[in-house]
Amino acid sequence: MSATERIPSSESQSLHPAKLENFDLVILGGGTGSTVAAWTFAGQGQRVAVIDRKYIGGSCPNIACLPSKNIIHSARVAEYVRKSEDYGIAKSGFAIDMSAVRDRKRKMVTGLNDMYLDLYKKTGAEFILASGRFVGPRTVEATLPDGTRRRLRGTNVIVSTGTHAALDAVPGLAEAQPLTHIEALELDTLPEHLLVIGGGYVGAELSQAMRRFGAKVTLIERNEQLVYREDEDVTQGLRELFRDDGIDVLMDARIKQVLGKSGESVKIVLEQKGVEKTIEGSHLLVAAGRIPNTDGLGLELAGVELTDRGFLKVNERLQTTAPGVWGIGEVAGSPLFTHISIDDFRVVHSNIMGGNRVTTGRQVPFCLFTDPEFARIGLSEKEAKAQSIPYRLFKISMDAVLRARTIGETRGFLKALVEVDSDRILGFTAFAVDGGEIMSSVQIAMLGGLPYTALRDAIIAHPTLAEGLEALFGSQPTVQNQRARTAGQ
Repeated sequence: MSATERIPSSESQSLHPAKLENFDLVILGGGTGSTVAAWTFAGQGQRVAVIDRKYIGGSCPNIACLPSKNIIHSARVAEYVRKSEDYGIAKSGFAIDMSAVRDRKRKMVTGLNDMYLDLYKKTGAEFILASGRFVGPRTVEATLPDGTRRRLRGTNVIVSTGTHAALDAVPGLAEAQPLTHIEALELDTLPEHLLVIGGGYVGAELSQAMRRFGAKVTLIERNEQLVYREDEDVTQGLRELFRDDGIDVLMDARIKQVLGKSGESVKIVLEQKGVEKTIEGSHLLVAAGRIPNTDGLGLELAGVELTDRGFLKVNERLQTTAPGVWGIGEVAGSPLFTHISIDDFRVVHSNIMGGNRVTTGRQVPFCLFTDPEFARIGLSEKEAKAQSIPYRLFKISMDAVLRARTIGETRGFLKALVEVDSDRILGFTAFAVDGGEIMSSVQIAMLGGLPYTALRDAIIAHPTLAEGLEALFGSQPTVQNQRARTAGQ
C-alpha cells in the first residue's frame, strides 16, 4: 500500500479515516532497549517511529532505575550526615526536606528527557506521545492526547511496553490506594510510618532509603527470607543490615486484609506462624511483583500470542508468533533489568539486519542498590548445588579490603566460585560498598575467559576496592559439593 492509502478507522474517525503511514520500523513502547533501537535504526537511514503514552525513554530514566538511585543516594548522604561524628565532623542537628529531595530527582529526569529528545532529533527518529494498539498485522494505531489518530505500518514492529506493579487480590488493598514505586519517588513529605509489602528489589531499596530519611519502616515479606532465591549468607546479611538500620522485618507473613487509606491511616491484618497480627502505619507501598503490559494492545489482531503468564511469546531470537513483530525487555519475559533490555535490542537489531543472535547463554549481572550493595554474576552456591556442580569457594570479609577500612565501610563480604578441575570463574558475589563496580571487574574477566589467577596476580592500584579481588583470589579456598562430583564419577 502507498503512504496515502486510506484505511477504515473506528467510529469516531469514520468520516475522516487516518492515512496509512509506512515506516521501516514502528516501536510500541519507549523503553530503554526500544529507544536505543530507534536511534540506531534511524541513524542507519531507516524511517522509525516510537509510540509511548507517557514517557520519553520509558520507565528507567523517568520513574524507575535512575530516579530511584537518585533518591537512594540522597538517603545515603543523609546517613553520612547522621554519622558524621564517626568521621570527626561535629554536627548540631539536621532536617530532611523531602520536597528538595524530590526536586533534585525531577531536575535529573528533566535533563535526561532533554538529552533523549536531542538524540531523537539528531538521529531522525520520530517520537509520538500517544496510546498505541495494533489494528492489524504490523499496523499500529496511535491515539494522540487531542484524540486524533495516526495509523503506522512497519516493515518490522517492536513491542516494548514493559510491566507494572502487581496488586494482589487482598480484601481492601486496592481501596487503600497504596503507593507503588512511582508515587513513592514523588513524595514531598516523609511518611511517619511506611508499611512495605514485598522484600524484593524495590521493597528493599526503598525501605532502607525511607528509613534513612527518618521514617519508621515495616517491611512485610511472604517468604522466609529477603531475596529468598539467593544464598543464605546474602539473605542473612541483608536481614542484619535492616535490623541495624532500625527496619522492622516480618517474614513468612500472609496478608489477610487491608484497612484505611495510604497517606492517611492504614492497617494490615496478617498471619505469621499461625498468629494473627495487625500492623498500623501512615503510608502503604506495594512492591510484590510485576505484571506485563499487554492488555489493550490488540495483539490478537496482529497474530501475537502470549504465554500463560501474559508475556509475549518469543523465541531465542526475540521473534513473536507474528512475522516481523519482535519483543524487547520485560514484556517479552526477559530478566527485569534495563541492561538486559539493551542487550535485547542488540539481539533484535542483529536479526533484523540478517544475523542470527540469540538470548540463550548470556551473562545476566544484577545489583541490589542497598547500602552496602548486593551484586552477583554467574552461579550462586544455591544454583551450583542444585545443578550438582562442585566448586572451590573463595570468600573474604570486607574488612580484609584495605580501601574499605579507609572509608569505614567494612560491612559485608566478597566470594567467588571457581571450577574444581580448572581455574575458570563460575560465579561471583559481592555484598559490599560499591559491590556492583567490583562485580563488573570480575564479569569482564569472565567474558574474556581469564582464569581466577589472572585477577589474583594482577597489579591493581592501591588502595582501591577492586584491589580486594587480589585478596579474595589469594585466599585459601574450600571445595564445596564434592560429593556430587564423586557421585558423578
